[in-house]
Amino acid sequence: MDRSGSSALLRQPLTAVCPLPPRFLIFRKVPIANVEFRRRPPKPKAATSASEAEKTGAVSSSPVYIPTPRDRELRTPHSGYHFDGTARMFFEGWYFKVSIPHSRQSFCFMYSVENPAFSDGMGVLDRAMYGHRFTGVGAQILGADDKYICQFSEKSKNFWGSRQELMLGNTFIAGNNSAPPNGELTPQEFRKRVLEGFQNVKTARWEYSTRPVYGWGDIKSKQKSTAGWLAAFPVFEPHWQICMAGGLSTGWIEWDGERFEFENAPSYSEKNWGGGFPRKWFWVQCNVFKGASGEVALTAAGGLRKLAGLADNYENAALVGIHYGGNFYEFVPWNGTVSWEISQWGYWHISAENNQNMVELVATAEEPGTPLRAPTQEAGLVTACKDTCYGDLTLQLWEKTSDGKKGKLILDVTSNMAAVEVGGGPWFSTWKGTTSMPELVSSALQVPIDVDSFFPVPLFRPPGL
Repeated sequence: MDRSGSSALLRQPLTAVCPLPPRFLIFRKVPIANVEFRRRPPKPKAATSASEAEKTGAVSSSPVYIPTPRDRELRTPHSGYHFDGTARMFFEGWYFKVSIPHSRQSFCFMYSVENPAFSDGMGVLDRAMYGHRFTGVGAQILGADDKYICQFSEKSKNFWGSRQELMLGNTFIAGNNSAPPNGELTPQEFRKRVLEGFQNVKTARWEYSTRPVYGWGDIKSKQKSTAGWLAAFPVFEPHWQICMAGGLSTGWIEWDGERFEFENAPSYSEKNWGGGFPRKWFWVQCNVFKGASGEVALTAAGGLRKLAGLADNYENAALVGIHYGGNFYEFVPWNGTVSWEISQWGYWHISAENNQNMVELVATAEEPGTPLRAPTQEAGLVTACKDTCYGDLTLQLWEKTSDGKKGKLILDVTSNMAAVEVGGGPWFSTWKGTTSMPELVSSALQVPIDVDSFFPVPLFRPPGL
């Protein structure tokens, strides 16, 4: 678990190289939109289960760049880029977060590509053949104090992604006499090839590397597909994969002139792909907790998604995943039930159970939330959700007794650094729901199918797997 990702950086403007296991991303020239920077009053420090270095204040640490090996530890399915080269409706989006407990700040890096078959945008003939499509590449950052930066281009010709690894990048503006990269570069070469600079705001830049701790599964087992083995096929879209439920990042981030240095800061990454986002959704994620010994990672989410091949027919899909003590506690529609009560903003109550365990979490948010963009079928990359990284969260996990009641308490923790989100809509009132899944699909997903075994030669694997 020593494999690291890395980032490149720019001298002045926002650049993008994102930190991740296992690769780095390249984005550039990200102007700001409707943002006022100001320092909020100091907030109470959040405790964390990471190393003591995080509790003592800022530390000066340098990231370590190591090219990602194939067959690395904790690699999850669907780490690669899923675009199959056809003209079907398609998007893919990546999300990476690093939390800095000693300053109670989080940085969320979001990247998306839409309909890359039309890499230079759509022409008249394209629209005549396929109808209007939204195209392009977007880069968003939700940074310190829930402030926001976004850059978008309707062209994706300078976007690249590995079909089998977590490797991707995009160049908005190349350096003088330099061709846009079409693959991973070292940080030094990246600085030469991709032009820095944008107007309107001060700098945002970063460089850090990440050591994975949790993928999506027990640490000593083969990592799982978040949505089950059917995610290898273009049904029940959009698909979702947590690539790294928990990791530890070391390096620095500069945001509007303020520098945040950190060592072993809790980190997270996930992705979505398919025809478009769900009609409506909620999401709670946290890696910074008080009350536990060792690393704890929580992801809980649900959405109203369209059933394949059926017009205007939707299902409730949701899950809760917890990593703690090297173990993975999974609550999904095919092994139990997930129920929720989510307000239009400010309250998330989720409970779930399977044959062995029960879980309950409650999150609240006093912050107003920051609007973010998402790739939608109806309008492309537009404002479609609202987030904050200052949610207050209580999480409890129990073993079940033989009669199905709460037994031994495994985990009882709190946080004031939970990331929470509501999206899509309409949200006319509080949303109460329980997972529902056709019995045939539920039964199929319980069959222990190893999709990788169908494709022993990497060249013939489906894109992204």
